[in-house]
Amino acid sequence: MTYSLLDSGDQYKLERFGQYVLSRPCAQAVWRPVLPSNIWKGADAHFTRDEGNRWSSSRSLPETWNVVLQGITFKVTPTDFGHIGIFPEHASQWTWMETRIQEAKNPQVLNLFAYTGGATLAAARAGAHCCHLDASRAAVAWARENAARNSLEQKPIRWIVEDVIKFLQREQRRGMHYDGIVLDPPSFGRGKQGEVFKIERDLQEILQLCRKLLSEKPLFVIFTSHTPGFTPLVMQYLLEQTLQGIGGKIESGEMTLPIHPDEKRSILPVPSGTFARWSGK
Repeated sequence: MTYSLLDSGDQYKLERFGQYVLSRPCAQAVWRPVLPSNIWKGADAHFTRDEGNRWSSSRSLPETWNVVLQGITFKVTPTDFGHIGIFPEHASQWTWMETRIQEAKNPQVLNLFAYTGGATLAAARAGAHCCHLDASRAAVAWARENAARNSLEQKPIRWIVEDVIKFLQREQRRGMHYDGIVLDPPSFGRGKQGEVFKIERDLQEILQLCRKLLSEKPLFVIFTSHTPGFTPLVMQYLLEQTLQGIGGKIESGEMTLPIHPDEKRSILPVPSGTFARWSGK
């Protein structure tokens, strides 16, 4: 039922999502695969962007099924964009975040562009009071399903469908503050009322609003991105400027897809986006 990266190469990645193996495009994987071609051909489903986005299956896949990642159960389903409902490369950020939450007492955590709720559920599990925000009503509903799958639906989580900038401005007017903030902005997106988000235009305002919403003694900020050109150094510069004068420590790097610890073969960790994160201590 768990996730693991099985192989990568020739601009594809081979992943196990529970009982099903999927092959999907991966532009970064320009090296040679480790596994023989018959293993790749035996995948349960293949996604391609050639001649339009499409899935092809060698066996009948259910519409949805469960996958466990970092001890959290997710509902997954193949989408028209090739996504299935989780981004496994974020799992290491959840672990880092949970450690800091467990050292505090009921901290307030804000998760922006929160998708299907991985960071929200990890934070709630660790003892945080959470605010989960996404502009997609469907994504928030999906996240709430995931909360129920993990018996976390009674945890103190606010579920918000809203444009990020409008929400942050309103929270500032209300005098709200958060001990931890997680944000994973897309390159482009639309709000629930058609608001257009462009990362190169809107990111600075979002980061400054986040700074204003931090509590007097904040715990952490986790900033991740899949936008081309947002290298670890770029991410670090952005966070350094945003949090200038606040102290603490910033580290940055590449996120990679997790490999199962029992895997003995020489599998290359696949770079899958970048991160910069700040901790108060």
